[in-house]
Amino acid sequence: MPPASLRFLLLLPLALAGCSEMQSGHMSQAALPAASIAAPAEPHFNPGGPDMARYADASGQFPPASRRTWWQTSHSVDGFSRLDQILSANTVRKPETPSPWRRATGGPTITYAMQQTGSRRFSIDEYLARNPATGLLIAQGDTIHVERYQYGRTDTHRLTSFSMAKTVTALLVGLAVADGAIASIDDPAERYVPDLKDSEYGRTPIRHLLTMSSGVRFDEDYSGRDDVSRMVTAMMLPQSPGGPAAVRQFNQRIAPPGQRWSYASAETQVLGLVLRAAIKRPIAEYLSERIWQPIGAESDASWIVDGSGQEATFAYFNAVLRDYARLGMLLANGGKVDERQVIPADWLREMTRPHFTSTQTGRWFGYGFQTWIFPDNDGSFALLGVRGQAIYVDPARRLVMVHTAVRPQARDPGGAETTALWRGVKAAFARQPG
Repeated sequence: MPPASLRFLLLLPLALAGCSEMQSGHMSQAALPAASIAAPAEPHFNPGGPDMARYADASGQFPPASRRTWWQTSHSVDGFSRLDQILSANTVRKPETPSPWRRATGGPTITYAMQQTGSRRFSIDEYLARNPATGLLIAQGDTIHVERYQYGRTDTHRLTSFSMAKTVTALLVGLAVADGAIASIDDPAERYVPDLKDSEYGRTPIRHLLTMSSGVRFDEDYSGRDDVSRMVTAMMLPQSPGGPAAVRQFNQRIAPPGQRWSYASAETQVLGLVLRAAIKRPIAEYLSERIWQPIGAESDASWIVDGSGQEATFAYFNAVLRDYARLGMLLANGGKVDERQVIPADWLREMTRPHFTSTQTGRWFGYGFQTWIFPDNDGSFALLGVRGQAIYVDPARRLVMVHTAVRPQARDPGGAETTALWRGVKAAFARQPG
C-alpha cells in the first residue's frame, strides 16, 4: 500500500473524472438574440491562453505530465491531451476514409450575456480570453462555423472526455440491445456479470443503472476520500484487479431501484461490465465498428482501461475535436449518418428525454440515459465532463458545440459561462436556415 500522500496523488485525478454535473450553470436567461456577420471557420491555433502562469512554466512551456501529475492544474494541458500515452488504453479504430466537413464562408455573429453582467455581451474571442478552453468547435449540419484551439493544442490532439464518456456508454448499451446481446434493460446486471451475483449492483436492473437510480449508496463529492476514489483505487493502481471487484465493494441499498436519482460513476462502470460481458469483446472494438467507422471519424480514438483490461466506461474516452463534433452531429441527426440509422431512433429518444426532471435531480439539468437534458423542453441535451468538457446538441437546428478545457477545479463555476455561450450560439442560429 503506498503512503497516504502518494495514494492521494494517484487517486485524485481519477476520482475527479467522475464528475460531470458541475458544468451546467444556471443561465436560464443568459443569452439574447445576436446580430449576423461573417464568422471565422478555418481552424485557429493559439500557442497561449488565459492565465498562462497557472498552466505553463516560466519559459511558457507546458510541463509534461506523468501518471502522478497529469490531473494537476500545472500539468493538465499536456495530461488532458495525451492521457492514452500516460495510462493504458484500447484503441478505437477509424475508418479508411473520413467523412468531410464543409467550412462556412459566412454566418451569424455569436455573442452571449450572463445575468451578472447585465446588458454586457461577450464575443467568442472574449470567451476564449476569459476561459481555459483547449478546444472550441461549433458546427451546423455538415458545416463548421468555428474551430479554435488554445494552449498549443491542435486538431491532432486526442482530448479527454471525462464523464462525456458516460453518454457514449449508453449509446453502446442501446446497440447491444438492438443486436440481441442484451435481451432487456429490465434484466438485472448479474444476468450478464456472474461475479456481481448476490450483490446490490448485481440485483439492479440495467434500466435503473442507465438513469443513475440504482438506490445503491455511492458518495461522489470529489474529496479524494469518497467512493469514486475507492472505486478508482480498485481499478487503476498498478496492482489493482479492476473488473467487477471494483464496484462490488459498494453494497448498501438505501432505496428501491428507480425511486431516487443520485449521480454515481459506479453505475456507468457496472453498465460497462454488462456491455463487455454481453458483446464478448472489447468495448473499444465494438465502438469502432458500430459508431466510429460509420460516422467517418478522421482519427483513431482511445479508451483508458483498468487492471483487468476493462474500459473505464464512466470516463476517459479520448478523441480529436472534429470527431467529437461528428459524434455530436450523429445525435443531432436522430442517430443517422446520411440515410443510415446508426443508433436506433427509439433508443436515442429514450436516452434524451428526462426520466428525472431538474427538480428530481436537484441540478439545473434533467437526466435521461446517461445524458443531461436541458430544462427548456426544446429537445436539446448535453454530454458533460468535469473541468470543462462538453458536447451540446440541438437536434431541431442540427447544431453542435464541442468544448474541451483545463478548468482548475472539479466544482469549477466556469461551466455556467460555457452554458451561456451555448445559449448565445442557439440564439445566433435561430434565424439561420438549418
